[in-house]
Amino acid sequence: MILIGLGSNLAVPGIGGPLAVCTAALAALERRGLRVVARSCWYETAPVPVSDQPWFVNGVARVESPLGPDGVLALLHAVEAEFGRVRQVVNEARVLDLDLLDHDGLRRDVAPVLPHPRMHLRAFVLLPLAELAPGWVHPVSGRRVEDLIADLPPGQDARRIADARIADGRIADV
Repeated sequence: MILIGLGSNLAVPGIGGPLAVCTAALAALERRGLRVVARSCWYETAPVPVSDQPWFVNGVARVESPLGPDGVLALLHAVEAEFGRVRQVVNEARVLDLDLLDHDGLRRDVAPVLPHPRMHLRAFVLLPLAELAPGWVHPVSGRRVEDLIADLPPGQDARRIADARIADGRIADV
């Protein structure tokens, strides 16, 4: 199982606001060869660490690909660039953020580090992940996603904002 985190807190001209950006990013991933099997609902989340930048739209998708972690990460970075992402400052506002969270339970200490090194500390990752893959187990800690959520640091605001899912590669309201 390959898990991808999606997030945006800025609009992209010609696409729209963060929700439209995240939805369009899923389509872009598919055009580049990732098969989107499923995704969580979208969540509106406060920036982490706390800042005065706009709130994010976040979600998690399960994808399939013959690519290894390096290839998947390169594809994610290519899609970010297609949407105008320029990496300048850590934790800055961004048009699109695509993270490789887990690649078939692989554990790596070199880039891309797997599982994602901060995912267990982020409500904006764990809440949609628990919805998408209940009972998912962190490959390093061995802890279930539900237990990681229970131990999240305080102050990470997140709320579900949409009830659309992807099934068979198509976006459909449920």
